[in-house]
Amino acid sequence: MKKINNQLTPKKKLPLNSDIVFKRVFSKEGNEPLLKSLLEAILDIKIKSVKVKNPQISKDLYDSKAGVLDIKVEIDENIICDVEMQVTNEKNIEKRSTYYMASAVTEAIHEGDTYQCAKKVIVINILNFNYFKRNSYHSIAHMKFEDSKPQEYVEMGYQTEDNIATPDMEMHFLELPKFIKKNPEANTELEQWLWLIAGKEEKIEMAKKEIKEIKKATDIIDQMSMNPEEWEMYMSRKKAIINYNSGIYQAKEDGKKEGIKQGIEQGIEQGIEQGIEQGIRKEKFKVAKELLKTGMTVEKIVEITELSKEEVEKIKID
Repeated sequence: MKKINNQLTPKKKLPLNSDIVFKRVFSKEGNEPLLKSLLEAILDIKIKSVKVKNPQISKDLYDSKAGVLDIKVEIDENIICDVEMQVTNEKNIEKRSTYYMASAVTEAIHEGDTYQCAKKVIVINILNFNYFKRNSYHSIAHMKFEDSKPQEYVEMGYQTEDNIATPDMEMHFLELPKFIKKNPEANTELEQWLWLIAGKEEKIEMAKKEIKEIKKATDIIDQMSMNPEEWEMYMSRKKAIINYNSGIYQAKEDGKKEGIKQGIEQGIEQGIEQGIEQGIRKEKFKVAKELLKTGMTVEKIVEITELSKEEVEKIKID
Protein backbone atom coordinates (compact mmCIF):
# COMPACT_ATOMS: atom_id res chain seq x y z
CA MET A 1 0.00 0.00 0.00
CA LYS A 2 1.02 3.62 -0.50
CA LYS A 3 -0.36 6.87 0.84
CA ILE A 4 -1.68 9.67 -1.39
CA ASN A 5 -3.22 12.68 0.36
CA ASN A 6 -3.19 10.69 3.63
CA GLN A 7 -5.26 7.92 2.02
CA LEU A 8 -4.12 4.37 1.52
CA THR A 9 -4.12 3.27 -2.11
CA PRO A 10 -3.21 -0.16 -3.45
CA LYS A 11 0.00 -0.65 -5.42
CA LYS A 12 -1.91 -2.77 -7.90
CA LYS A 13 -5.50 -2.05 -8.88
CA LEU A 14 -8.25 -4.27 -10.17
CA PRO A 15 -8.78 -3.51 -13.89
CA LEU A 16 -12.09 -1.94 -14.79
CA ASN A 17 -11.88 -3.55 -18.24
CA SER A 18 -12.47 -6.92 -16.58
CA ASP A 19 -16.12 -7.91 -17.01
CA ILE A 20 -16.55 -8.97 -13.39
CA VAL A 21 -14.93 -5.80 -11.98
CA PHE A 22 -17.00 -3.66 -14.37
CA LYS A 23 -20.17 -5.42 -13.21
CA ARG A 24 -19.23 -5.09 -9.54
CA VAL A 25 -18.59 -1.35 -9.83
CA PHE A 26 -21.52 -0.23 -11.99
CA SER A 27 -24.33 -2.55 -10.88
CA LYS A 28 -23.87 -2.30 -7.11
CA GLU A 29 -26.67 -0.58 -5.20
CA GLY A 30 -25.64 2.96 -4.33
CA ASN A 31 -23.42 3.33 -7.42
CA GLU A 32 -26.25 4.45 -9.71
CA PRO A 33 -24.74 7.96 -10.13
CA LEU A 34 -21.62 6.36 -11.64
CA LEU A 35 -23.63 4.33 -14.13
CA LYS A 36 -25.78 7.37 -14.95
CA SER A 37 -22.70 9.49 -15.68
CA LEU A 38 -21.14 6.77 -17.86
CA LEU A 39 -24.34 6.29 -19.87
CA GLU A 40 -24.76 10.03 -20.36
CA ALA A 41 -21.23 10.17 -21.77
CA ILE A 42 -21.78 7.24 -24.16
CA LEU A 43 -25.30 8.13 -25.30
CA ASP A 44 -24.77 11.91 -25.29
CA ILE A 45 -28.08 12.54 -23.54
CA LYS A 46 -29.19 13.87 -20.16
CA ILE A 47 -30.59 11.19 -17.87
CA LYS A 48 -32.84 11.70 -14.87
CA SER A 49 -32.63 8.25 -13.33
CA VAL A 50 -31.25 4.75 -13.84
CA LYS A 51 -32.35 1.48 -12.27
CA VAL A 52 -30.26 -1.69 -12.52
CA LYS A 53 -32.52 -4.68 -13.13
CA ASN A 54 -29.92 -7.43 -12.49
CA PRO A 55 -27.48 -6.26 -9.79
CA GLN A 56 -26.71 -9.74 -8.45
CA ILE A 57 -23.82 -11.91 -9.59
CA SER A 58 -24.49 -15.61 -9.07
CA LYS A 59 -21.66 -17.65 -7.55
CA ASP A 60 -21.26 -19.87 -10.62
CA LEU A 61 -20.35 -16.84 -12.75
CA TYR A 62 -17.17 -16.26 -10.74
CA ASP A 63 -15.62 -19.39 -12.17
CA SER A 64 -17.44 -19.82 -15.47
CA LYS A 65 -16.43 -18.09 -18.69
CA ALA A 66 -19.76 -19.17 -20.10
CA GLY A 67 -21.62 -16.83 -17.76
CA VAL A 68 -22.83 -13.48 -19.06
CA LEU A 69 -21.98 -10.45 -16.93
CA ASP A 70 -24.08 -7.78 -18.60
CA ILE A 71 -25.90 -4.94 -16.82
CA LYS A 72 -29.58 -4.50 -17.63
CA VAL A 73 -30.65 -0.97 -16.76
CA GLU A 74 -33.84 1.03 -17.13
CA ILE A 75 -33.25 4.68 -18.08
CA ASP A 76 -35.88 7.27 -17.14
CA GLU A 77 -38.49 4.47 -17.09
CA ASN A 78 -38.80 4.52 -20.89
CA ILE A 79 -35.53 3.07 -22.20
CA ILE A 80 -34.16 -0.44 -21.71
CA CYS A 81 -30.38 -0.60 -21.96
CA ASP A 82 -28.04 -3.59 -21.91
CA VAL A 83 -24.39 -2.80 -21.13
CA GLU A 84 -21.56 -5.32 -21.30
CA MET A 85 -17.79 -5.27 -21.05
CA GLN A 86 -16.51 -7.77 -23.64
CA VAL A 87 -13.12 -9.12 -22.54
CA THR A 88 -12.23 -11.58 -25.32
CA ASN A 89 -13.12 -11.69 -28.98
CA GLU A 90 -15.40 -14.69 -29.50
CA LYS A 91 -16.08 -13.50 -33.07
CA ASN A 92 -19.83 -13.32 -32.53
CA ILE A 93 -20.44 -9.76 -31.37
CA GLU A 94 -23.01 -9.03 -34.10
CA LYS A 95 -25.12 -12.09 -33.25
CA ARG A 96 -24.67 -11.56 -29.51
CA SER A 97 -25.84 -7.93 -29.74
CA THR A 98 -28.78 -8.87 -31.96
CA TYR A 99 -29.83 -11.50 -29.42
CA TYR A 100 -29.65 -8.99 -26.55
CA MET A 101 -31.66 -6.52 -28.60
CA ALA A 102 -34.36 -9.04 -29.49
CA SER A 103 -34.58 -10.35 -25.92
CA ALA A 104 -34.92 -6.86 -24.47
CA VAL A 105 -37.62 -5.88 -26.96
CA THR A 106 -39.59 -9.04 -26.16
CA GLU A 107 -39.22 -8.67 -22.39
CA ALA A 108 -40.29 -5.02 -22.51
CA ILE A 109 -43.76 -5.88 -23.89
CA HIS A 110 -46.14 -7.73 -21.60
CA GLU A 111 -49.26 -9.68 -22.52
CA GLY A 112 -52.10 -7.27 -23.13
CA ASP A 113 -49.82 -4.32 -23.93
CA THR A 114 -50.19 -2.42 -27.17
CA TYR A 115 -47.22 -1.78 -29.46
CA GLN A 116 -47.26 1.83 -28.25
CA CYS A 117 -46.08 0.49 -24.88
CA ALA A 118 -42.84 -0.76 -26.41
CA LYS A 119 -39.78 0.97 -24.95
CA LYS A 120 -36.66 2.03 -26.78
CA VAL A 121 -33.88 -0.57 -26.49
CA ILE A 122 -30.17 0.28 -26.52
CA VAL A 123 -27.33 -2.25 -26.50
CA ILE A 124 -23.87 -1.02 -25.46
CA ASN A 125 -20.76 -3.16 -25.96
CA ILE A 126 -17.43 -1.96 -24.60
CA LEU A 127 -14.87 -4.12 -26.38
CA ASN A 128 -11.39 -4.86 -25.09
CA PHE A 129 -10.41 -5.71 -28.67
CA ASN A 130 -10.84 -4.33 -32.19
CA TYR A 131 -13.66 -5.90 -34.17
CA PHE A 132 -15.24 -3.83 -36.94
CA LYS A 133 -13.46 -2.58 -40.06
CA ARG A 134 -14.31 1.01 -39.17
CA ASN A 135 -12.12 4.04 -38.59
CA SER A 136 -13.86 4.97 -35.35
CA TYR A 137 -13.58 3.77 -31.76
CA HIS A 138 -17.27 4.55 -31.12
CA SER A 139 -19.64 3.08 -33.71
CA ILE A 140 -23.40 3.67 -33.43
CA ALA A 141 -25.82 1.51 -35.40
CA HIS A 142 -29.52 1.94 -36.21
CA MET A 143 -31.92 0.11 -38.47
CA LYS A 144 -31.54 2.27 -41.58
CA PHE A 145 -33.19 2.31 -44.99
CA GLU A 146 -31.08 1.33 -47.98
CA ASP A 147 -30.85 3.70 -50.96
CA SER A 148 -33.83 3.39 -53.28
CA LYS A 149 -33.35 1.44 -56.49
CA PRO A 150 -33.92 3.61 -59.59
CA GLN A 151 -36.76 1.40 -60.83
CA GLU A 152 -38.53 1.71 -57.46
CA TYR A 153 -38.19 5.48 -57.09
CA VAL A 154 -41.42 7.49 -56.85
CA GLU A 155 -41.43 11.28 -56.94
CA MET A 156 -43.37 12.22 -53.80
CA GLY A 157 -41.97 15.69 -53.35
CA TYR A 158 -39.95 14.90 -50.21
CA GLN A 159 -36.95 17.23 -49.96
CA THR A 160 -35.48 15.06 -47.18
CA GLU A 161 -36.29 11.38 -46.91
CA ASP A 162 -36.55 9.36 -43.70
CA ASN A 163 -33.25 7.63 -43.03
CA ILE A 164 -33.98 5.51 -39.94
CA ALA A 165 -36.72 2.87 -39.99
CA THR A 166 -37.23 3.00 -36.23
CA PRO A 167 -35.66 5.11 -33.47
CA ASP A 168 -36.42 2.41 -30.90
CA MET A 169 -33.39 0.18 -31.60
CA GLU A 170 -29.82 1.38 -31.17
CA MET A 171 -26.43 -0.31 -30.77
CA HIS A 172 -23.15 1.16 -29.54
CA PHE A 173 -19.73 -0.45 -29.94
CA LEU A 174 -16.74 1.12 -28.18
CA GLU A 175 -13.41 -0.47 -29.15
CA LEU A 176 -10.81 0.32 -26.49
CA PRO A 177 -7.65 -0.51 -28.53
CA LYS A 178 -8.72 2.00 -31.21
CA PHE A 179 -9.39 4.62 -28.51
CA ILE A 180 -5.95 4.05 -26.98
CA LYS A 181 -4.31 4.25 -30.42
CA LYS A 182 -5.98 7.61 -31.09
CA ASN A 183 -4.73 8.73 -27.66
CA PRO A 184 -7.05 11.73 -27.23
CA GLU A 185 -6.77 14.20 -24.38
CA ALA A 186 -9.29 13.71 -21.59
CA ASN A 187 -11.41 16.64 -22.78
CA THR A 188 -14.87 15.13 -23.20
CA GLU A 189 -16.81 13.11 -20.63
CA LEU A 190 -16.67 10.05 -22.88
CA GLU A 191 -12.88 10.33 -23.23
CA GLN A 192 -12.54 10.68 -19.47
CA TRP A 193 -14.64 7.59 -18.75
CA LEU A 194 -12.88 5.52 -21.41
CA TRP A 195 -9.47 6.42 -20.00
CA LEU A 196 -10.67 5.20 -16.60
CA ILE A 197 -11.84 1.92 -18.14
CA ALA A 198 -8.60 1.60 -20.10
CA GLY A 199 -6.61 2.15 -16.89
CA LYS A 200 -4.27 4.97 -17.98
CA GLU A 201 -3.29 6.63 -14.68
CA GLU A 202 -2.02 9.95 -16.07
CA LYS A 203 -5.28 10.46 -17.99
CA ILE A 204 -7.35 9.32 -15.01
CA GLU A 205 -5.83 12.01 -12.79
CA MET A 206 -7.09 14.63 -15.24
CA ALA A 207 -10.52 13.00 -15.43
CA LYS A 208 -10.91 12.85 -11.64
CA LYS A 209 -10.65 16.63 -11.49
CA GLU A 210 -13.40 17.07 -14.08
CA ILE A 211 -16.05 14.51 -13.08
CA LYS A 212 -16.86 13.74 -9.46
CA GLU A 213 -18.34 10.35 -10.43
CA ILE A 214 -14.98 9.30 -11.89
CA LYS A 215 -13.28 10.30 -8.64
CA LYS A 216 -15.87 8.21 -6.78
CA ALA A 217 -15.30 5.27 -9.14
CA THR A 218 -11.53 5.36 -8.58
CA ASP A 219 -12.09 5.40 -4.80
CA ILE A 220 -14.36 2.35 -5.10
CA ILE A 221 -11.81 0.50 -7.23
CA ASP A 222 -9.08 1.35 -4.68
CA GLN A 223 -11.23 -0.05 -1.88
CA MET A 224 -12.02 -3.19 -3.86
CA SER A 225 -8.33 -3.62 -4.70
CA MET A 226 -7.47 -3.82 -1.00
CA ASN A 227 -10.00 -6.63 -0.47
CA PRO A 228 -8.56 -10.17 -0.93
CA GLU A 229 -12.03 -11.53 -1.70
CA GLU A 230 -12.39 -9.15 -4.66
CA TRP A 231 -9.02 -10.32 -6.01
CA GLU A 232 -10.07 -13.94 -5.57
CA MET A 233 -13.22 -13.34 -7.61
CA TYR A 234 -11.27 -11.50 -10.30
CA MET A 235 -8.59 -14.21 -10.52
CA SER A 236 -11.20 -17.00 -10.60
CA ARG A 237 -12.96 -15.28 -13.46
CA LYS A 238 -9.67 -14.66 -15.30
CA LYS A 239 -8.66 -18.30 -14.86
CA ALA A 240 -12.03 -19.45 -16.17
CA ILE A 241 -11.61 -17.27 -19.27
CA ILE A 242 -8.13 -18.69 -19.90
CA ASN A 243 -9.39 -22.25 -19.42
CA TYR A 244 -12.32 -21.64 -21.76
CA ASN A 245 -10.12 -20.11 -24.44
CA SER A 246 -7.61 -22.94 -24.05
CA GLY A 247 -10.43 -25.45 -24.50
CA ILE A 248 -11.59 -23.75 -27.68
CA TYR A 249 -7.99 -23.59 -28.95
CA GLN A 250 -7.45 -27.27 -28.20
CA ALA A 251 -10.73 -28.11 -29.90
CA LYS A 252 -9.50 -26.29 -33.00
CA GLU A 253 -6.15 -28.11 -32.87
CA ASP A 254 -7.88 -31.47 -32.45
CA GLY A 255 -10.16 -30.52 -35.29
CA LYS A 256 -7.19 -29.73 -37.51
CA LYS A 257 -5.67 -33.14 -36.84
CA GLU A 258 -8.96 -34.87 -37.53
CA GLY A 259 -9.43 -32.73 -40.59
CA ILE A 260 -6.01 -33.62 -41.97
CA LYS A 261 -6.91 -37.30 -41.78
CA GLN A 262 -10.14 -36.63 -43.60
CA GLY A 263 -8.21 -34.53 -46.08
CA ILE A 264 -6.53 -37.60 -47.53
CA GLU A 265 -9.86 -38.57 -49.04
CA GLN A 266 -11.74 -35.27 -49.24
CA GLY A 267 -9.05 -32.73 -49.94
CA ILE A 268 -6.83 -31.27 -47.21
CA GLU A 269 -8.37 -27.78 -47.20
CA GLN A 270 -11.92 -29.02 -46.86
CA GLY A 271 -10.90 -31.61 -44.26
CA ILE A 272 -9.19 -29.05 -42.01
CA GLU A 273 -12.23 -26.79 -42.17
CA GLN A 274 -14.58 -29.62 -41.25
CA GLY A 275 -12.27 -30.84 -38.49
CA ILE A 276 -12.10 -27.40 -36.87
CA GLU A 277 -15.88 -27.17 -36.94
CA GLN A 278 -16.23 -30.63 -35.39
CA GLY A 279 -13.71 -29.79 -32.68
CA ILE A 280 -15.50 -26.59 -31.74
CA ARG A 281 -18.88 -28.35 -31.67
CA LYS A 282 -17.41 -31.04 -29.43
CA GLU A 283 -16.24 -28.35 -26.99
CA LYS A 284 -19.65 -26.65 -27.08
CA PHE A 285 -21.37 -29.93 -26.13
CA LYS A 286 -18.88 -30.33 -23.26
CA VAL A 287 -19.60 -26.80 -22.00
CA ALA A 288 -23.37 -27.35 -22.30
CA LYS A 289 -23.14 -30.55 -20.27
CA GLU A 290 -21.29 -28.76 -17.46
CA LEU A 291 -23.76 -25.85 -17.46
CA LEU A 292 -26.70 -28.24 -17.17
CA LYS A 293 -25.14 -29.57 -13.96
CA THR A 294 -25.27 -26.04 -12.49
CA GLY A 295 -29.02 -25.85 -13.05
CA MET A 296 -28.80 -23.21 -15.79
CA THR A 297 -31.86 -23.07 -18.05
CA VAL A 298 -31.84 -24.65 -21.50
CA GLU A 299 -32.61 -21.24 -23.06
CA LYS A 300 -29.56 -19.63 -21.43
CA ILE A 301 -27.31 -22.51 -22.49
CA VAL A 302 -28.57 -22.14 -26.07
CA GLU A 303 -27.62 -18.45 -25.93
CA ILE A 304 -24.13 -19.19 -24.60
CA THR A 305 -23.15 -22.20 -26.72
CA GLU A 306 -25.15 -21.43 -29.89
CA LEU A 307 -26.30 -25.04 -29.93
CA SER A 308 -29.93 -25.67 -30.86
CA LYS A 309 -32.57 -26.11 -28.16
CA GLU A 310 -33.10 -29.69 -29.35
CA GLU A 311 -29.38 -30.50 -29.00
CA VAL A 312 -29.23 -29.14 -25.45
CA GLU A 313 -32.41 -30.96 -24.42
CA LYS A 314 -30.97 -34.22 -25.82
CA ILE A 315 -27.85 -33.75 -23.66
CA LYS A 316 -30.13 -33.17 -20.67
CA ILE A 317 -31.98 -36.46 -21.33
CA ASP A 318 -28.79 -38.43 -21.91
